[in-house]
Amino acid sequence: MKNNLYRSIDANINRFKEGIRVVEDILRYEFSSPLALKLKELRHIKIPDYEKYIKYRDSAEDILKKSTKDELKRLNLKDIIISNLKRSQESARVLEEIFKLFDVNLSEKFKKARYLLYNYEKEILSLIESEKLKNENN
Repeated sequence: MKNNLYRSIDANINRFKEGIRVVEDILRYEFSSPLALKLKELRHIKIPDYEKYIKYRDSAEDILKKSTKDELKRLNLKDIIISNLKRSQESARVLEEIFKLFDVNLSEKFKKARYLLYNYEKEILSLIESEKLKNENN
């Protein structure tokens, strides 16, 4: 059972960091927003003994690696941002729960990260809306 949990930890660490990175780059290059730095700091959350989880990675045999139709379609940057923030929030929740079995402190870090992502999501969507209004008025 531990091996499969380690595999789940590895996959969710990757999802957590990848989702944040997508949003971080959009905020950095499209909006020049200081929120990008906050996301970068969150993405670099310390995970002790990370290498032990990688050993259980099995990307080639992942039964859900194929994209759904919804995952292949994005309407705009806002859609990309929301999708990736949700991905990171969901992964943080999984990590929070699984680490309750091994490392309560790390569980709490991911809980805190999840709530930070909720707050950042609100700030980011507000930023996008204000940029949209600014562009409409120009």
